[in-house]
Amino acid sequence: MLKSLSTSLIARGILAVIVGIIALAWPSVTVLALVIVFAVYAFIAAGLQAARAFSGRNAGPVIGHLLLGLADLAAGVVALAWPAPTALVLVLIVGIWAVIAGLVEFAAAFASGEPAGTRAMLILGGLVTIAFGVVLWARPGIGAITLALLFGLFNLTAGIWMLAQGTELRRTEKTLHPARSPHKEMSPA
Repeated sequence: MLKSLSTSLIARGILAVIVGIIALAWPSVTVLALVIVFAVYAFIAAGLQAARAFSGRNAGPVIGHLLLGLADLAAGVVALAWPAPTALVLVLIVGIWAVIAGLVEFAAAFASGEPAGTRAMLILGGLVTIAFGVVLWARPGIGAITLALLFGLFNLTAGIWMLAQGTELRRTEKTLHPARSPHKEMSPA
């Protein structure tokens, strides 16, 4: 079992390092790839909505699901037809998320009965997250490239960590299960 887990960690680590290097080397390609992934997601969602439209017995849900499917299809087409504006919109959405998440984290510092150190970390984390969101909103063009670079750094770091963990797990497995001797064990008569 450990060998399977270590092999999985090592394989995922190698993949993450490769993706991280690609994202850092070509951030604009990474942004385009994220837009394409969004478009594929929208097309899949459109197909699922169409399938749901005809799985019900009432006409009301059919029309609603078909309209949602058409909206998903339109979002996918727009993303592929105009990738740059789509990337900017995705950056703005991440910016909104960051500001909201930062405000929640900041509020959590005062709402909970946390010790002073934890409260300070929540406040600091909230302020940094809010600042990140504001920067993305202020400069969405630079924000798209920044997100790609952060994505690359994250994958590179996570990949190196997974490689280290997989290698350590493999070493641990070898110490737990020493090689069996080539001699047959003698059974009592």
